[in-house]
Amino acid sequence: MEDCQLKPWMLRQDWREDRRPWLLVDLHSWPADEPLGPLPPVPVLAVGPADHRQAARADILVEDTIPLATLTAGIAQTPRAAATVAQLLRATENLPPERALPLESFAMAMLQSGAEHAAWLARQPRTIPLAPGTLHLRRVGATLHMLMDRPASYNAIDRAMRDALYEAFSLPLLDTDIAHVTFRARGRCFSMGADLAEFGTTLDPVEAHAIRARTLPTHPMAQRAEIFDIHVHGACVGSGLEMAAFAGRLTAAPNAWFQLPETGMGILPGFGGCVSVPRRIGRQRAAALMLSGRRIGAATALQWGLIDAIVDEPAADDGGTNMLGG
Repeated sequence: MEDCQLKPWMLRQDWREDRRPWLLVDLHSWPADEPLGPLPPVPVLAVGPADHRQAARADILVEDTIPLATLTAGIAQTPRAAATVAQLLRATENLPPERALPLESFAMAMLQSGAEHAAWLARQPRTIPLAPGTLHLRRVGATLHMLMDRPASYNAIDRAMRDALYEAFSLPLLDTDIAHVTFRARGRCFSMGADLAEFGTTLDPVEAHAIRARTLPTHPMAQRAEIFDIHVHGACVGSGLEMAAFAGRLTAAPNAWFQLPETGMGILPGFGGCVSVPRRIGRQRAAALMLSGRRIGAATALQWGLIDAIVDEPAADDGGTNMLGG
């Protein structure tokens, strides 16, 4: 770790020739009055007391939940993606969602055309897309119930489901009498994220960004996020988590677990997660979750503020609250 140690004088150097994928700050020895910044264009990890005056400036304040070795291993696997995530989270930390989401998409488009993502795609076995699912909707008074129903694919979000979500999430914008939206999923888990069978099908990153600008469901969702009530169970991964984190109220079953694995694929959480997740748990923990790819359980998610409560609600298959329920 010594060769990655960041010293105060280094912040005044020219970073053009520096190839280290990450830098480490030891807050035990860093002077409290010495500004930690401007930061270099790679993730800056900090160890030491959280009440240090410069602690909040680092990209990640290392905690026991996700150890330093796990973080550095993730960064070393895809350093370009990791650096992009760190810089994006810095830039969008104080922006409203409608301004931050396009920046996330720009960064995603860049990484989609990069060597790290291409190498990940080349390692993936060919898979046959499963049948599309259904997004069930039911209006009861001022409440709109939604049920994601694609259990054979673990509720993976394909293009058809993405488009259905966009249309459904747009309804509260068109009908302001909708005051409450519940969202549940059928099957063993909430969602395993984006459908991997569709990765790499849009080769032009400019077109990929244009598609997200028109069809990303979290664009309309973010405009009335406070009325959404989402409950997750089992796996809540990738785009499933990115979407759920926007909700005004997000609860989880005791068996729920959460993961953002995209950086290991050479990309980033591009379904709104670089905007929604930091606004729930802060930039530093969001970066730790993204750069490590580590899973966390419901208890940690509650401690961090990623979810609002652990609720032992029956799954939709077992008669839990959903679009069919009262």
